Amino acid sequence: MLAIALWIAISFIVLALAMNIYRLAIGPDIPDRLLALDTMYVNAIALIVIAGMWLNTKTYFEAAMLIAMLGFVSTMAICRYLLRGDIIE
Repeated sequence: MLAIALWIAISFIVLALAMNIYRLAIGPDIPDRLLALDTMYVNAIALIVIAGMWLNTKTYFEAAMLIAMLGFVSTMAICRYLLRGDIIE
């Protein structure tokens, strides 16, 4: 039963990634593309967590935590750059 649920979750997350790639390519302006990138790293984290559940190892969860921290910092840096023109003042 868990294997079926994992396959369903993987398929929906891959579908969400495909829609994010579409929004990233077609997005009308920069904030839409930024949100698409932000959502893509969240979906990538979900895929890594599901892979950790599938393989029954804790290493993938630690990698997901590192990606989450780096994704947050990079999103904040890009937002500051778009709003102010520089990252560090």
